[in-house]
Amino acid sequence: MYHSSDYDNSLLLLKKQSEKVTERYLFDETKRIGGLPLKLIPQFFSGIPDRLCLFPGGRLFFIETKSEKDKPRKLQLLVHKQLRDLGFKVLVIDTKEKVKELIDEIERERPS
Repeated sequence: MYHSSDYDNSLLLLKKQSEKVTERYLFDETKRIGGLPLKLIPQFFSGIPDRLCLFPGGRLFFIETKSEKDKPRKLQLLVHKQLRDLGFKVLVIDTKEKVKELIDEIERERPS
């Protein structure tokens, strides 16, 4: 017998896969252009973005990956603000297309 909770669980699984797909694409594309996509573990600092991506030319971004159209939680927004107030760039990326836009920008601005 079909239960609505089965449908809800399927949607949750799809959302999680979508975030994982985006994060994996970010990882692969960052490596492809010679960057380091460091995974940040929130064990001691809740709300920290998922990745610290270091790019050629000394560029770095804190990057929060989300499922498409998902928004950061309140604590994440607070941490993002703290990082921005310190002068760091923080991005929230929820699609492969946004990853591509970032990588294209990095490649355009890459020192020759």
